[in-house]
Amino acid sequence: LETRLSEGVSSARRQRTTVRAMLSRLALRSGRAAVVAASRVPPKCRLSASRCIVAAAARAPELAVSRRGLQARGFSGEVEREKMEFDIVIVGGGPAGLAAAIRAKQVAEKAGKELSVCVVEKGAEIGAHILSGNVFEPRALNELIPEWEQKGAPLDTPVVSDSFYWLPSGKHAVPIPGPLLHLAPDLRQSGNYIISLGSLCRWLGEQAEELGVEIYPGFAAAEPVIDEGTGAVLGVQLADVGIAKDGRKKDTYEPGMQLLGRQTILAEGCRGSLSEAIMERFGLREGVSPQHYGLGIKEVWEIPEEHHVPGTVVHTVGWPLDMMTYGGSFIYHMKPNLLHIGLVVGLDYSNPYLSPYQELQKFKQHPRVKALLEGGKCISYGARCLNEGGIQAIPKLTFPGGMIAGCGAGFLNVPKIKGSHTAMKTGMLAGEAAAEATLASGESVGAEIVKYESDVKSSWVWEELSRVRNFKPAWHAGMIPGMAYGSASLMLTRGKEPWTFWWDKKDSEYTKPASQCKKIEYPKPDGVYTFEILENLIRSGVNHEHDQPAHLKVKEDKAGVPLEESLPTYDGPEGRFCPAKVYEYVQAEDGGMRLQINAQNCVHCKCCSIKTPQEYIKWTVPEGSGGPQYAAM
Repeated sequence: LETRLSEGVSSARRQRTTVRAMLSRLALRSGRAAVVAASRVPPKCRLSASRCIVAAAARAPELAVSRRGLQARGFSGEVEREKMEFDIVIVGGGPAGLAAAIRAKQVAEKAGKELSVCVVEKGAEIGAHILSGNVFEPRALNELIPEWEQKGAPLDTPVVSDSFYWLPSGKHAVPIPGPLLHLAPDLRQSGNYIISLGSLCRWLGEQAEELGVEIYPGFAAAEPVIDEGTGAVLGVQLADVGIAKDGRKKDTYEPGMQLLGRQTILAEGCRGSLSEAIMERFGLREGVSPQHYGLGIKEVWEIPEEHHVPGTVVHTVGWPLDMMTYGGSFIYHMKPNLLHIGLVVGLDYSNPYLSPYQELQKFKQHPRVKALLEGGKCISYGARCLNEGGIQAIPKLTFPGGMIAGCGAGFLNVPKIKGSHTAMKTGMLAGEAAAEATLASGESVGAEIVKYESDVKSSWVWEELSRVRNFKPAWHAGMIPGMAYGSASLMLTRGKEPWTFWWDKKDSEYTKPASQCKKIEYPKPDGVYTFEILENLIRSGVNHEHDQPAHLKVKEDKAGVPLEESLPTYDGPEGRFCPAKVYEYVQAEDGGMRLQINAQNCVHCKCCSIKTPQEYIKWTVPEGSGGPQYAAM
């Protein structure tokens, strides 16, 4: 019965998603000028920007799509496409993108000038693809919207206690004394809040709309639009819709529009596909270390009140991970009776038999954790990669026509396990730099605003990341040396050591051949505390249009890697590290093996583009609104 109810809920979500996408598409086709009428709708009636535009367009059908007469092209070839023109185009409706939009409008408002700002988001609604721990540090929010409390920001659970444990085994837990832990400023939780980052983003979206920002959820930015003459980025091209699996155009086919801006801010989050393409095109990663990543697996539980203490924060290291694998768990008690529980595993692990998903299920069998979950119910599940390279892996932040902000560039503070505040701050700096340059006389389309990078390097973000730069690299020597050096760096030198650790290997290059590693046998799920992946996947609300080309593609120059290297050498690790069972090796018709990609399961964690041998998977965007539908992650 519960399975059928879950399926019913998922079906209802899919229907709502389809309606939202249709409304948003109609909004874009109705033209940006319709926003003028939409802006007259009272803020309380603005359920979303797209619905306002639809309502306005219905009252003003004579308004047409604006066009820009530029010689521009996308990466995918020549197709005549409708175009919409803005001053600033922002890709990504997360904390960085929304903070950039809000700050840009604030700058324009202070100057008494008009500035058109557009945010395009591939999720069906703002927050649908947002997943984070999340203990939130409000430093950037205080700067962006000082009156956030009066405006009703969803920061309802202040941290009241935090503790840290080393788990030597699956039965014991050794507490680290609080006074010792708090010698490190980056490990203090006082003044922070346990939140749903998705809920905060929805609230930020409302604040942005009230300032006149145009938000288009349900649309995936597929590629940059490049000026043929200068090579500068002019904006982004949305993904085509209505293409069948076999490549034919269905009756619903529509070529993706081009959203053109004088400046384009990429705020896609960790391992954003557009950001990766831009970094490669403009050589933005030259002179820095390869980015390192972790994979976070998270569940949200409703637990009995007698087990719940709102504001409690718990972190652990050690078991179930081995001594050479970087990672740890988090347990956060959020009002009214929600428990956010998860595990982060560094993707530079060596054993191809390790499954981050199964490690979380194993972690929940620890007596102290199991007692906490007793009588509770898992209501949500998801996964997402996060940056762990720190300041050594941050690329050049600007390029002709735009800039990269937030986790797309890698601003996460690893020992603090926080990146939302730095994402917001860098988004604010990007929005401010783009707005000032756009409003100033003489700035042309496609200019490179180098001031943004200098602003970041003179901000508290750079200072914070510089202080913790050597923490994560020290773990390559193992947990004990890593903890020893990391503790000394955080508590004593506080980042003032006169050296910096660098590296030249990608996460995929740390994987050892299966013949050199021990197989890991995981216990079977009990259906109460632990679950099969596909059972948990239902709780993510994941959904993609079935009849569309797979958005997960084997790179043409790596076509032989799955069967010639991944399977024979590493025993197919993609079948274990993927938290949505997208990849599996099955028997082919000729009796051999073939790689099967179940792209409809994808929760957009991006792990496959990082950890597959030779990074043979190219992650591209599916049709807009596809993917997970996180309610409160």
